[in-house]
Amino acid sequence: MKTWLRTAFARPPQTKSHSNTNSPLVALQLANSARWTSNSFNALAREGYQGNAVAYRCIRLIAETAASVPFCVRRDDICAANDPVTKLLHAPNPKMSRAEFFESLYGYLQLGGDSFIEAVLMDGFPVALFTLRPDRMRAVTDNTGWPAAWDYQVAGKIRRFTPEPSSGLLNLHHMRLFHPLDDIRGFSPLEAAAKAVDIYNAGSVWTKALLDNSARPSGALVYKGSAGAENLSHEQFERLKAELENKHSGPNMAGRPLLLEGGLDWTAMSMSPSDMDFINAKREAAREIALAFGVPPMLLGIPGDNTYANYKEANLAFWRQTILPLTRKTADSLGVWLSDWFGDDLRIIPDENNIPALSMQRNAVLTALNGIDFMSDDEKRERAGLPQLATLKE
Repeated sequence: MKTWLRTAFARPPQTKSHSNTNSPLVALQLANSARWTSNSFNALAREGYQGNAVAYRCIRLIAETAASVPFCVRRDDICAANDPVTKLLHAPNPKMSRAEFFESLYGYLQLGGDSFIEAVLMDGFPVALFTLRPDRMRAVTDNTGWPAAWDYQVAGKIRRFTPEPSSGLLNLHHMRLFHPLDDIRGFSPLEAAAKAVDIYNAGSVWTKALLDNSARPSGALVYKGSAGAENLSHEQFERLKAELENKHSGPNMAGRPLLLEGGLDWTAMSMSPSDMDFINAKREAAREIALAFGVPPMLLGIPGDNTYANYKEANLAFWRQTILPLTRKTADSLGVWLSDWFGDDLRIIPDENNIPALSMQRNAVLTALNGIDFMSDDEKRERAGLPQLATLKE
């Protein structure tokens, strides 16, 4: 405000022109290009997860929901409750519960497109699993361009993960989301929504700045002169400045009328809130963020979205289109990795039969299978994802 006062009240320089007239006010506006958040993991985590409520809620909702899905370790199509892999997934390490472990696993996957799991070996077998921060991992590639080792840097020290010389097994597992332009690292949903995150955050910052400036757009007080005076006197300038700072600044003074006298006029220098329509812009940005993560906007409380008839349909779509593909991908990836130690017959699948949100859909499938008379019991059980009766008797 002080800068605008000095600019508005300063006497314009007397310059000669061909028309012998002086310009009382010259306005110059510079158009800068938009500034976007960097695509680095730290920048996205600060602006997206820590600084954006919509992206934060999307990541938490996906991570917590996916972590609630139990895994079933199967050997010969039978759920092995006493299998060492079952115990390992149920209690990954002494410092984290199962829910905390998988929340961090899914959270890193949504934030950076990558998740890394370290297996602590004892007697040649994994006995504990830990998640590692993706931003601290660096791939060491060979002459073919594929990772031959991984470096993990923390506290100024570097740990190198390399395959065991004798077995060739690597106690580090890398999960990633598909990236069309990178053969090694994954592509984060938050990176795809980065521009929407910036628009949403910029709208919040602009709203706060607007409230701090009496809830009015930026402008300038233009002195047109009165009674033969071309400029305000020093006393007039100081009195006007003190009145603006004390009576018309801050959110508590919003809407307070400003009395202009002595040839003063207010000239708006920016668009009004209605012209910018920032509320709808923030809602559209929020919808775009939710779209990138695969979360129905209705689940986030974003108004104006009528894609689904009710909350139940939106929640079912969230499970079928986002959570189940993510958990199936994770189970399959862990099964392939851990089978190097626990045998090729190892198979890990999500236990979808014990998901309460899908119970109604599950009951409908079982009822439909039960009414079919041209299939045997074993064929029905196979379609339902259950082991055959002969296998259970063994």
